[in-house]
Amino acid sequence: MQEYIYHMVPKEMIGDKLIPLSALGEISPHLFKQYTKKYFSHPERLKLLKRQVPKLNCLWNDVIHFIPLNPYYVYEALTSLGIKTKEKQQFFKIPIERLTNNTSAIYFYTKEKYRGPTKEIEEDEIKILNVETYQELKELPTASVEYYQLEYEKGNKFGLFAYIPHVLSLGEVQINDVEIVYWNQYK
Repeated sequence: MQEYIYHMVPKEMIGDKLIPLSALGEISPHLFKQYTKKYFSHPERLKLLKRQVPKLNCLWNDVIHFIPLNPYYVYEALTSLGIKTKEKQQFFKIPIERLTNNTSAIYFYTKEKYRGPTKEIEEDEIKILNVETYQELKELPTASVEYYQLEYEKGNKFGLFAYIPHVLSLGEVQINDVEIVYWNQYK
């Protein structure tokens, strides 16, 4: 069975491949500024750009971030909690084989281990990805749903992918012929 990773379709993009933020800064300062804006929204988030990724021996902004879960599950959780969100948010549905030539890892982003954006990622939170044995997640972690509810009740802005493992990939990823899915439809 074909397995996939997912990446939100950027509003504006150059070319037909995904590249890390650090590389985008060299190619398009305008887009770099646009896509790093969220890191400047809070003084601690800014430190994420310089956060080390163990085992990949690089920085947080040197990798492309993916979720190993159909985004429909995120949409479904948000709407079931009464949280208003974009209906037609698009995601690239990328066959895992597109990472074959990259060095990639899974970041086990969990409520139990996460200590904020200023703290280092621990070695045991990162596992080098084996493309051959990779399997998509089939459900959203309970901690993610609890986080959405709590932050929504507090009236806070919050991250859509909290406590969902991330696939971090060093390199570029061709997306010229991949399927684009809407998160409000399960495909």
